[in-house]
Amino acid sequence: MSDQATRTRYPGYDVLAKRDTPSWDPITRKVVDERLATPLQPRFFDQVQWAAAATLCKCVVDQPADRASVPVAAMLDARLFENQGDGWRDARLPPLREAWRTGLAALDAESRTAHGVVLAQLTLDQQIALVTAMQRGELHDAAWQNMPCDLFFSERVLHDLYGAYYSHPAAWSEIGFGGPANPRGYVRLYKNQRDPWEAVEAAPDSTAQERDQVSEENARVR
Repeated sequence: MSDQATRTRYPGYDVLAKRDTPSWDPITRKVVDERLATPLQPRFFDQVQWAAAATLCKCVVDQPADRASVPVAAMLDARLFENQGDGWRDARLPPLREAWRTGLAALDAESRTAHGVVLAQLTLDQQIALVTAMQRGELHDAAWQNMPCDLFFSERVLHDLYGAYYSHPAAWSEIGFGGPANPRGYVRLYKNQRDPWEAVEAAPDSTAQERDQVSEENARVR
């Protein structure tokens, strides 16, 4: 049994195996293909902002080590490049793009004041400490321009970074998600039931042999 099968809740499951099956329709395939083709180089951020954003993503989004990472910073940049808002915002925050420009500049300013270098140049422990202070509302540099740092953390950092992460097929495989419900939908909605095209979850206390059996079953899920 592979190391991945040992650590993953849905061993053997790859949501992309559904791509050319009745589980996904042409619209779903198009959306997912475009998402997988997200440019890895920034189009919205400049290089200074990109370094801060990429560092922040690594601090906040803890990714599994047993598979290729989700390009969260690139997906954030793509969203900002296309100016994809939520359709609403907290009145205490500026618009999406402005909030991110201000927040990243403020984090670099706080870092320079405390350590003499920008966020991306700090040690991991220092980076996490600074992000934690942001979460607690303890940062007050003028570069924040009166934007509450804790609100930026909760309403933009967490919302946007985890929204990007869990919109990626790699994260879908991690949580056993099959993608959009159309066209098949989900029929067996009662507890402890699943449709044949849904992934099988391995029990936390399952044996290696049981996890191998789950992995084999998930490899057939379409």
